Amino acid sequence: MIGYVTLGTNDIKRAAAFYDALLGEIGAKRIMEGDNFIAWGTAMDKPGLGVIKPHDGKPATWGNGTMVALVVDSTDKVDRLYKKAMSLGAIDEGAAGPRGDNFYAGYFRDPDGNKLNFFCMKM
Repeated sequence: MIGYVTLGTNDIKRAAAFYDALLGEIGAKRIMEGDNFIAWGTAMDKPGLGVIKPHDGKPATWGNGTMVALVVDSTDKVDRLYKKAMSLGAIDEGAAGPRGDNFYAGYFRDPDGNKLNFFCMKM
């Protein structure tokens, strides 16, 4: 049901470098961009992730309780992507590991403070 998610940024170049490196690890690439936004995805008909400078001209801020969860297909990928995010300057919000019986995730904040995670369901 979700088509795409955008995260606010105050520094498009910094956000672009972070997400180019991080999302490239799962085969995502830039699928759209303009002066004030960039969107990444694996295909135009699949959900995407974008960064954008707010239209109202006010500073971008992160929402407390707002999070974007990015699904991958293995715990190894969760571990690798969480470590990659940390190496790119992300802030730890919960190291990669099990959360209950069937859920495995690693939580972090990007350089703008937006909260994300990579997760997989272990069946």
